Amino acid sequence: MSKIGFIGLGIMGKPMSRNLIKAGYEVVVYNRSTKAIQEIVEAGAKAGVSPKDVAEQCEIIITMLPNSPQVREVILGPNGVLEGIHPGSIVIDMSSIAPIVSREIAEVLAGKSVRFLDAPVSGGEPKAIEGTLSIMVGGMLADFEECYPIFQAMGSSALLCGDVGAGNVTKLANQIIVAVNIAAVSEALVLATKAGVNPEAVYKAIRGGLAGSTVLDAKAPLMIERRFDPGFRIGLHIKDLNNVLETGHEIGSPLPLTASVMEMMQVLKAQGLEQADHGALVQYYEKLAQSEVSRG
Repeated sequence: MSKIGFIGLGIMGKPMSRNLIKAGYEVVVYNRSTKAIQEIVEAGAKAGVSPKDVAEQCEIIITMLPNSPQVREVILGPNGVLEGIHPGSIVIDMSSIAPIVSREIAEVLAGKSVRFLDAPVSGGEPKAIEGTLSIMVGGMLADFEECYPIFQAMGSSALLCGDVGAGNVTKLANQIIVAVNIAAVSEALVLATKAGVNPEAVYKAIRGGLAGSTVLDAKAPLMIERRFDPGFRIGLHIKDLNNVLETGHEIGSPLPLTASVMEMMQVLKAQGLEQADHGALVQYYEKLAQSEVSRG
């Protein structure tokens, strides 16, 4: 088995690296927070002292970081992966970033004969812990096939979507659909509540029909129960929608629904709900309607 370097031990990276260890991989980890490093070392990993150090020790490097600037810095910046990596190695960026940045990083790495896959994930912290993430990959088929067993250790599905950048384009599409779905569920449940109909009854009645969706099943019960502790934070969804809008503007693809939901999320951020689950979008509608969704 190849030795894997894992950089970025946040909400997602920590359980993902644990699952690699459980699958039998030798894992070298790095994170700015030494507490997170210690937790994964106790689970069986080895600690690296920098991205460069991790790259010097490993043939495959995985990054799981907040956004494009952090990925660029860790891979291409001072004391970064590029300075330590060996020709023939593979970098897998599993962060959700702008596709144009994925392509930029891949081009720089190729100059050192290093391969690159962009492989963002969907499923949030619960599926990261379970090892059942959906993984969307961009890159060369041969590199994807070589890394497929690694993806299997962290996810229930991994699909090659196209060349480098295609994984992040697919993730952006995913985040559009999730955001607009959550807004639609919020709008519908607030309407039902304001009309005097039990929102839980509405949810149960419609979930088996065409309106049924994974988003409806995941978020409607939590809205009704007033549970907004994060599975996926509003602040992170804003980050993703920023990347959606930036990409859409670059290629000339209008995104009116995405722009509308982005402004709703910006309102909630301004109200101090940036760290709440994106299902808290229902609170935007509740304030407009002056009616609160609950089991009642």
